[in-house]
Amino acid sequence: MRPIKALTGLARQITSTRDPSKRIPVPAADDEVGELARTMDGMLQALDEARAEREQSLDRQREFVADASHELRTPLTSIQANLELLQAAGSSPGDDRHAVDSALSSTKRMSGLVSDLLLLARADAGRQVARKQLDLALIAAGALEEVHPLAGERRLDARLEGPLPLDGNPDELHRMIRNLLENAVRHTPDRATVELTARRDGDEALLEVLDDGPGIPAGMEDQVFNRFVRGDGPSDTAGGGGSGLGLAIVRAVAESHGGSVSAGRSTYGGARFSVRLPLTPVPPPRREPARAASEQKSPNL
Repeated sequence: MRPIKALTGLARQITSTRDPSKRIPVPAADDEVGELARTMDGMLQALDEARAEREQSLDRQREFVADASHELRTPLTSIQANLELLQAAGSSPGDDRHAVDSALSSTKRMSGLVSDLLLLARADAGRQVARKQLDLALIAAGALEEVHPLAGERRLDARLEGPLPLDGNPDELHRMIRNLLENAVRHTPDRATVELTARRDGDEALLEVLDDGPGIPAGMEDQVFNRFVRGDGPSDTAGGGGSGLGLAIVRAVAESHGGSVSAGRSTYGGARFSVRLPLTPVPPPRREPARAASEQKSPNL
């Protein structure tokens, strides 16, 4: 039974590590135990090849999404620029003017979707865009200002305690905060309150968006960050139209900056979204070297 025990131990090890690349030693004896070992080894080899093929397929899909998004962005930018020129000229009468406005609106939506797909493709591939030293509080203030016109009768409050220095990409962080605010506006009724806070918490920046709306359905706290997940029922007061990528982008940006994001219930009874990002350590102040006593004396005049 010793060979059987060895096969059982190796099978348990493979089960715990989920690594089918391990090989099972095949005994020299041509008996039932040897046949079992050869069968198990062949099964593991087939599973390992299937896993490698799946990973290659996922890599090809990521590359396709990234390349397609990049290729689509150029013609969409050109179309949008031409439509904006036509719109600004104001020479199209009646129905023509309406068609231009409609085409421009659709083009902007397509451009936004392509940008979202490109950002997620870069995150999947582990690609990082250019980063620089910035203040997260200032980025949050800019995103809040952009969302104000979309708030309607909702009240937008902010408590931003800066500076919050970190190394990041300002465009991606701006998109992350804007998506959180737009999500709160989208899923709260009129005259609701949405609050944006940013403060230092130890060596991290804690950014939160809270509201007093219907909140997140029970059991959806983690699923809301999955791609193409849309709100349904009382938590969605906007009535459709979203791409289902907003919160997925929030998580992708947070994780690409070494942080994390979570969702739960706010102190006001609605939804709470919290983002934690590592702050840049502040170097200690430089001390001037003490000068020699002879140099510190005033010269005789």
